[in-house]
Amino acid sequence: MQRQGFGVSMKRESVREKNKEDKLLRIKKAAFDLFLSKGFDDTTTREIATAAGVGMGTVFVYGETKRDLLFLIVNDGLEMCIEEARALISPEKSLLANLLIILRRHYQYFAENPALSQAALREMYFYQSGTQAERFNRTRHALRHLLTDLIDEALKAGVISASETAEMIAQAIFAIYQVDLRIWLSDNKLNLEDGTERLRRQIEIVMKGLSPHRSALRL
Repeated sequence: MQRQGFGVSMKRESVREKNKEDKLLRIKKAAFDLFLSKGFDDTTTREIATAAGVGMGTVFVYGETKRDLLFLIVNDGLEMCIEEARALISPEKSLLANLLIILRRHYQYFAENPALSQAALREMYFYQSGTQAERFNRTRHALRHLLTDLIDEALKAGVISASETAEMIAQAIFAIYQVDLRIWLSDNKLNLEDGTERLRRQIEIVMKGLSPHRSALRL
């Protein structure tokens, strides 16, 4: 009898988990569809709950605010970008090529839905608290860590040399990417090749340096 009861309990748990996953998928789809059709600013959390066929309490499990629901969607894409980029970079490729592989994949992702991406890029500033904030910041840290690892390996191999740490160099490249991505997305006609080429030129400035005269660095 105990074994039978355990089996029934496991079955109930399986059904419960399946229902939970189904509700999550419906919430994601409803949020995504409404953000695209109405825009992020004009969509309400209640509209998302209604479209998903769930109560407000269920929505709040995954997102306390509309911002959280936006990143419930975006976090999936950003995590996918990191995993795909990791699979594409290679020790046989140059440092510049590997950096561009990683960042180009992110450009591709954000270009899929420019309006939604612009909202996400705006809302990610100071996104430190919220249901999805920890996951978002973990993914952003993973991107910076990936850039840092590549630069650190290049420094150790003598491919590049610098007085700064790998972390500081990666931060400079990450900052360029963050700013240029926003500029690129503001263009009505997104061209991935043009965006990648402009990003390449900016990263090369960091890698080559400006060979400044001492007077140029005087404070």
